[in-house]
Amino acid sequence: MATTELLPGSRTDADGSAVVRVLSYNIRSMKDDTAALARVIGACAPDLVLLQEAPRFFRWRKQLARLASDSGLVILSGGATAAGPALLCSLRATVERTEDVLLPLTPGRHRRGFATAVVRFGGARLGVLSCHLSLDRTERYEQGGMLLDRVAGMGVDHTVAGGDLNDEPSGRTFRRLAGTLTDCRTAAPWGGEHTWTRTGPPKRIDALFVTKGVEVLGCGVPHGQPGVTEADLRAATDHLPVLAALKVPAAV
Repeated sequence: MATTELLPGSRTDADGSAVVRVLSYNIRSMKDDTAALARVIGACAPDLVLLQEAPRFFRWRKQLARLASDSGLVILSGGATAAGPALLCSLRATVERTEDVLLPLTPGRHRRGFATAVVRFGGARLGVLSCHLSLDRTERYEQGGMLLDRVAGMGVDHTVAGGDLNDEPSGRTFRRLAGTLTDCRTAAPWGGEHTWTRTGPPKRIDALFVTKGVEVLGCGVPHGQPGVTEADLRAATDHLPVLAALKVPAAV
């Protein structure tokens, strides 16, 4: 486990650049302890939350709105309209636009999608994308390519993308993403590494990536952070969250 010193807090600097805290979290359709889930999210003090397996069915908007409120955040985009990925944000974010993207459906498999947005923090402009890639190796690799295409087409200089990849760093899709984008955990290890510990050997299958020019100040599972207890992490959902602090330059 890397250092568990506190990550930098959110701030906007005089030159317009911003430190942005980003959390990625598979919440298993909020089937577990939602109070523990909200406590974990809130304790991480994120500016942006990239969710996977957000509620998609009956009263899904109400469930997602309650989680956002209980976490001190608001809904940005996604949910059922993106087939599961969703975005939450703090009131610090100024929203330029959002778009939910449904990926091609392979018969017999789950529909997948991306929740995307462009937001501003001070003078920094940031694209955001949350994903949950396929369990099927071939389909997952194709979706990784679609993710890269979507990031390239967002029309912003700086983007953070991530989620539940269903792939490890040695996997073909993970390596495809890391070949173009910066894997935040590799760039600045912090906290814990593994995000899946429920069955089999522990794995890192959830990740955050950034485009060139974004400085990663630290990234990992927030074990031992103030307000984040191991009991809540176990009760909230079956994945562990990934928290990163990013320094985003001011837009030119």
